[in-house]
Parts: sequence; C-alpha cells; structure tokens
Amino acid sequence: MKVLVTGATGFVGSHVADKLIEKKYDVRCIVRKTSNLRWVEGKKLQLIEASLSDVSSLEKAVEDVDYVYHVAGSTSARNLDGYMQGNYEGTKNILNATISKAPNLKRFLYVSSQTAAGPAIALNKPTTEDMPLHPITNYGRSKKAAEEIVNSNSLNLPITIVRPPAVYGPRDTEIYTIFKMIKMGFIAYMGFDKKYVSLIHSEDLSRGIIEAAESKKTLGKTYFISSDEFYTWKQVYEEMKKSFGKKNILSVRLPHPLILAAGAISGFFGRFSAKTPVFNYEKGIDFIQKYWICSTESARKDFSYSQQISLEEGISNTIAWYKNNKWL
Repeated sequence: MKVLVTGATGFVGSHVADKLIEKKYDVRCIVRKTSNLRWVEGKKLQLIEASLSDVSSLEKAVEDVDYVYHVAGSTSARNLDGYMQGNYEGTKNILNATISKAPNLKRFLYVSSQTAAGPAIALNKPTTEDMPLHPITNYGRSKKAAEEIVNSNSLNLPITIVRPPAVYGPRDTEIYTIFKMIKMGFIAYMGFDKKYVSLIHSEDLSRGIIEAAESKKTLGKTYFISSDEFYTWKQVYEEMKKSFGKKNILSVRLPHPLILAAGAISGFFGRFSAKTPVFNYEKGIDFIQKYWICSTESARKDFSYSQQISLEEGISNTIAWYKNNKWL
C-alpha cells in the first residue's frame, strides 16, 4: 500500500507517518529544502522534495499512491492571506496533483481543525459535524476554506475530513509551553470563568486519522477526533502538577482584556520581526473562549473510534518524553 503524508516533519504528521510505517505501508513524505528532518531521519520512508506551492513537485509525490494524508498547513501567519496561502492554496494544489496522478486513490484524508467550526455555545451542546461553521480567527477561516475546497472535489476524489481539537503529546511545541510553566512552579488561568476544552493525545489522534481514512463508512464525511471527555483547565493543570510531583504552585488569573491587549502588543511588535510571533491578538481570542469542546459521537458510530489514552496517562508519558529528550 503506497501512502503519502504531508507535514511528516511536524508534530501530528510525524506520528501519522510512524503509525503507517508500523502497518508496513510504503510511506512517502514530502519535505522542503528548509525542513528539519529530526522526526523522519533513519525511518523506513521515502523523502520527496516538494512544496505545497508547486503543483509539479506534488505530482511526482502523489503519483500512483493509494492514500494521501494531508496534514501539513500553516499554524501561524501575519494575516488572513498568509493563512490562506498555506492552508487553502496548498490544499488546492495537492488536490489537483492527486486528481491528475493518483487514478486509483482509495482516500484523500484532510486534517482540518476544530477552529474551522469554532467554539461550542454551551457545555451541553458540544460542536458536532452537522452544525454551521463559525470560525472566529483567520486561522479557522483558512481551515474552513480548505475544507470547502476538499468537499467541492468529492466527485473527483474519495475524500474524508477530520477536525482535531487541541493536541498534546511527544514532539509538541505548543502545549509544551504550559508544561514548562508548571515545572517552573507557575500556572496562569485565562479569565475568571471556568473553561472547558476537548484535548487529544497524539497517539489517539494519529490512530483515529488512519482509522477514518481506511473505513468505508467515512467516505465523503467529516469527523471530530477528540477526547471523549471535556476537561477544565484546572483538571489539566492538576494532572500536570501530579505528574511533576508539584504541590505548591503560584496560580494567577489573567483578565480577558489583559490577554487581548498583550496579544495585540505582541502582534504589533511581531510585524518588525522576521519570525511570526507565537502569541498575538487572535491567539488571545482563542484563549478566552469558554467551550472549545466537540463531540466524538459520529466517529464512534461510523468507525468505532474511542479515546484510549487517559488524561493522566497522556500527561505522564508526555512529560517522560520531554525529560528523556532534554526538553524539560
């Protein structure tokens, strides 16, 4: 079985590639000249130099593959155009290349994001796949646009879309910041209200992505692949504290206006930097939402997906990985 993975040099994509290697598939991964190869070096996969902005290079990568796992995309950009270039245009290009060069394709699996749908409106009304999309950031809008072009090609390709929520686990560099904070003895809560989040370990997500791609029932459909439980950030922080063996930690609550102001300032000064800032006003908008929660009911019904890594186990093995790799 020949499969192509985009984004295999990144966090989620590298875990998907690892699982496909375990299944003894013939795995191809696209890389750029500037790619950091630390997660793909020395593994049984073929590295193909290609760019999501160059259709001809993508045609060589997708030629005669059975599956395409399109995980790559832009998670940071200065404006909507930047996100659209990485998430919409890149997706359009690999779709066109696949239509042209993979006539026997079994599935094109696109990894979108919960941000394409937007936050839920209440704890008892988690976001489901049949709800209208209402992204609240440029990143979410670009992922929504990418979903739309994937769906528009459903007559040309066998497509499936998955939307992960926040993801943590070995190799992650985003929620990793929270692990570092707690190790230093500090916790920051966003606002004064209780916030709920769907949170998935990279092991569960990568397995769920492949299960979704290989199921006959998922053709032409979209799924949330997530934790079955909704967590409060207090629950998450308490598990991290327990795994670190920390008891006394400084805890502060940041008012929403302060978070948004800090994001705006960071974004402003980021304009004068060569590197896009990790934190900006739109990240602040994400942080202050009360219900970043989604339902896994459709995934359970159609391909028997279920969360297998508990929060306690996931945080424990993630901390162990960070420590073993000298990140903590």
